[in-house]
Amino acid sequence: MKNIELRGLTHVYSRGTPFEKTAVDDLDLTIEAGRTVGLIGHTGSGKSTLISHLNALLKPTEGTVLLDGEDIFASKASIRSARFRVGVVFQYPEYQLFEETVFADIAYGPKNQKLDQAEVDRRVREAAAFVGLDEQYFDRSPLELSGGQKRRTAIAGVLAMEPEVLVLDEPTAGLDPAGREDLLDKLFSWKRARNATVILVTHDMSIAGRCDRLVVMEAGHIVLDGTPAEVFARSDRLLSTGLDLPPSAHIARLLREKGVPVPADVYTEDRLYEAVLTLWKRRKGGGAAC
Repeated sequence: MKNIELRGLTHVYSRGTPFEKTAVDDLDLTIEAGRTVGLIGHTGSGKSTLISHLNALLKPTEGTVLLDGEDIFASKASIRSARFRVGVVFQYPEYQLFEETVFADIAYGPKNQKLDQAEVDRRVREAAAFVGLDEQYFDRSPLELSGGQKRRTAIAGVLAMEPEVLVLDEPTAGLDPAGREDLLDKLFSWKRARNATVILVTHDMSIAGRCDRLVVMEAGHIVLDGTPAEVFARSDRLLSTGLDLPPSAHIARLLREKGVPVPADVYTEDRLYEAVLTLWKRRKGGGAAC
């Protein structure tokens, strides 16, 4: 089932001025419900502009944004609905936190959904617990939090609205490696439990490799689109956009350049281990695999 469709999406900043810039250019994209999509590209490729259209924060200069087949800009009611159905957590959480307390910040969305206080309270506590934010922070100002805590608070505020689509721009920014893995595990668990659609904007190729599908942007256009294996197999094109490969895919590429026949779809540690082990066994058995 289609969840999000972008048809001919174009966004031009400062149109008609000397500062005119086309950030997204005649872009078509369909995202199926229940999928995890990694949106990747170098800084300035148009990723942030694209996701700002998904819940009507930006209106297209040209083109259409459809949510389950309906134009999200058709009316004020459809815009309001889209902002609850599509939750967006931007890269800099300090710009997304504005209430006096952490509790009030997480509760902002549910309150605007006109939920009763008991339901608001339940959602705030569940969302905070889910992202690993202790209730001891509820009465503190969001401005007093660390970068990682601000990130968790911003994510909790979006999760508390229980959106159908969750969009996260660099979700692990500000987290140490353990916190990064913990948060990712929780997000993927949340996605599976709700069969939600998740869009991850990231420069971290190891995170991108955990998605069902990767969409690579360059200069406002989509230049690669496929499974992680398909995208990482086109390493030369990916590198030409200014992006890197996951460490395992990079090692596999170096091995291929040395003449070792490692498959092109190797991009995880497990797959690299299996591929090298298979080649070693063949060689040990007298084959000529490597």
